[in-house]
Amino acid sequence: MRRLVALDMQPGPRFVEELQRIWDKGDAALPLDPRLPSKVSESIVNSMRPSELVDQDGGTESFNDGLPTEEGTALVVPTSGSTGNPKGVTISHAAMLSSAAASSERLGVRSDEDWWISCLPLSHVGGLSVVFRSLLTGTKLTVLPSFSPELIDELVYKGANLISVVPTHLSRYCVDGFKRVLVGGSKPPETLPSNCIATYGMTETASGVVYNGVPLAGVEVSITEDSEILLRGPMVASNYRDGTPVKAPDGWLHTGDSGLLEGGKLTVIGRKSELIITGGENVWPARVEGILQLFPGFADVGIGSRPDPEWGERIIALAVAAPGSQRPSLDEVRDFAREYLEPWAIPKALFYVENIPRTALGKIARHDLASTIATLTAD
Repeated sequence: MRRLVALDMQPGPRFVEELQRIWDKGDAALPLDPRLPSKVSESIVNSMRPSELVDQDGGTESFNDGLPTEEGTALVVPTSGSTGNPKGVTISHAAMLSSAAASSERLGVRSDEDWWISCLPLSHVGGLSVVFRSLLTGTKLTVLPSFSPELIDELVYKGANLISVVPTHLSRYCVDGFKRVLVGGSKPPETLPSNCIATYGMTETASGVVYNGVPLAGVEVSITEDSEILLRGPMVASNYRDGTPVKAPDGWLHTGDSGLLEGGKLTVIGRKSELIITGGENVWPARVEGILQLFPGFADVGIGSRPDPEWGERIIALAVAAPGSQRPSLDEVRDFAREYLEPWAIPKALFYVENIPRTALGKIARHDLASTIATLTAD
């Protein structure tokens, strides 16, 4: 059994060096998102139970209740799964390398001429997978602290030609200078530049496993009778951190997404769950509602979304004002939420309504909530 070491560091060369050091010792890494509020990070650490935490300055903190990882585990990547509760996908070195090899083969990566730019969070498998591929193929790699058109322009001028982005980035930067651009995280635009590849995958598959509808080598895709997408392959993780299996005994991963498979090409229709994806980040309405229910100016609240050309989906809050209170402004609500929620989960618009549609059991009627949002005037 090996230790799990949490990395609370900004993306950059030091992160990669520390990651490599952890692997050289035979341990596994738990990447944390430095953008998160401290309370959220603490919750992830408490849930994942690492033995040690390394911060941006190289300082370390040890935990007596650390839970070991299985031999061969490379990463435990936090994800909220299908419920919004903190989970961690345990990704083995074998799964990681299978993913990197299949992707690099499909892209035709050459170590002597290609150069990866990493600009996605390294707490997500989308960002980590760029590091995987570079380490496997010996390809040059530059890790940026965040998406920066100015820094990317400089690197392209110097010869960088491969990058992985989310659809939001395509509205902010012209990617014509790249050999290949992987686009994932949420549904891409209907029309993509010729050098862009729409990827489909998730944390449980150690990154994208279907490129432009075609599975990577070694990946199987199946569709159930109720249109759910199933995936199987050597890069699919086996377990979550709590020991819960990721896939069924027959090896199939039930994705919770619906889709069509025609002529060997997959078309993803959408999420079967209530998950909202905004800017490539996952947001579960119930979790945001639970936080905003604590806001003293609200008697009730419901969270939904609207289509957005930049973010894919835009988080919308419907609220019932507390009796006798003045209606709080959107800025006041956002200031409150920043202490408890990730930046992308904070509502971008707020509307007051007479009531939040609910079922007889008190659950929010999601369809009715969505219909109400659709009828509201533009904010």
